Amino acid sequence: MSAYVIFQGDVTDEALYEEYKQLASSTVAAHGGSYIVRGGPWISLEGAEPASRTVVIRFDSIEAARTWYDSPQYEAARPIRQAASVGALYIVEA
Repeated sequence: MSAYVIFQGDVTDEALYEEYKQLASSTVAAHGGSYIVRGGPWISLEGAEPASRTVVIRFDSIEAARTWYDSPQYEAARPIRQAASVGALYIVEA
């Protein structure tokens, strides 16, 4: 069953986040993931407005998503995202 890694947050350092995007893209592809949403404009319909950036990455399963997150390749990129943004990252099974 497909699983989606979702990041909702605010970028606090644009230059550093650009560096993260370069590193993270190759790790996602290497682990069979694909970007569904990668930022972009949004319209709030109900409730509190979401964070300024939403990213959705599709993987074949929760296990595949977790393998990507725990991989040595992404382990190098993760602290850059954490330093360049604040927010939440989670996996949702489809």
